[in-house]
Amino acid sequence: MSDEDEITKQMEAMADAGADAGQGDDGDALADEWAAMAEDDGDMGAASARVLNQDEIDSLLGFQEGDGDGSQSGIEAIIDSGMVSYERLPMLEIVYDRLVRMMSTSLRNFTSDNVEVSLDNITSIRFGDYLNSIPLPAMLTVFKAEEWDNYGLITVDSSLIYSIVDVLLGGRRGTAAMRIEGRPYTTIERNLVERMINVVLADLSAAFDPLSSVTMRFDRLETNPRFATIARPANAAILARLRIDMEDRGGRLELLLPYATLEPVRELLLQMFMGEKFGRDSIWENHLATELWFTDVSIDVVLDEMASNLGTVLEWEAGTFLPLSATSSSPVLLRCGSVPMFTGRMGQKSGNIAVRIENKVEGEP
Repeated sequence: MSDEDEITKQMEAMADAGADAGQGDDGDALADEWAAMAEDDGDMGAASARVLNQDEIDSLLGFQEGDGDGSQSGIEAIIDSGMVSYERLPMLEIVYDRLVRMMSTSLRNFTSDNVEVSLDNITSIRFGDYLNSIPLPAMLTVFKAEEWDNYGLITVDSSLIYSIVDVLLGGRRGTAAMRIEGRPYTTIERNLVERMINVVLADLSAAFDPLSSVTMRFDRLETNPRFATIARPANAAILARLRIDMEDRGGRLELLLPYATLEPVRELLLQMFMGEKFGRDSIWENHLATELWFTDVSIDVVLDEMASNLGTVLEWEAGTFLPLSATSSSPVLLRCGSVPMFTGRMGQKSGNIAVRIENKVEGEP
């Protein structure tokens, strides 16, 4: 007897017992429940083939609506899993530290005011997400790294724009810069901001000099983010946020470099410290180079050369004369192994056969 037959008999017995006890409705419900359970046990394959609904898929991927805590969803985590963190480029943080120190001095000379520059954070971001997050109005400067043949982006927010204009045009301290929203920036404002950007780009070039010589050249100034597209929206980039304070005035400046721009110096940015040799020992290299100068080498003086086939060479024996075309005034060749070194003339000095060196052989004679 199979298990299903036994379960069916038990359910029928329980249904009869319930009917005899005056509980026919409850017994029928219990019998139906047992029948459903038996049907599920007999058809386990159908349950495993069940299709997940959208809520169950979102739950598995970790996606929840209305979290409001700014945390990434599972889908976003999968999409961003290919992002490269700036922390994998340790030398880049040192470059930005140099930039902050140099900008503090340069902007003080540029504005004749007490300027403090600080680095807020360095993050990795997709280029399209950054363009969508720029608070407008703002000025976006596109610059080109000449030696790397690629572009970068500097964003100056409205607070810093009005502060720079106010300082350069002689605004009094202690008064907030006047803002007139809803109008385009004037030519004077654009020119003053461009002058400040040129100072920042000069400092950025100098900050990269210890690693790689590069010239950051001003390309254009835009106020619409759509016209400042220098990379594909999905491309990864490194964003550095700088804070510029001039006593009671100031604002933010954001420097964005796509990873494609930094690719030519990626190996240098992977260094843990300036001048890292990746396993090479410079002390041993210098010692070896010094000792090589005192190494003894043998020099061969070649009077003349002749070509002969193998059959003739095998016929040579003791007493065979080899005709040479060299004379007493013919130049001779000095070799170190198979490398020609010098040419000279044969002669005698103090009763010894000598060679007077005349020329140095630069290539094959």
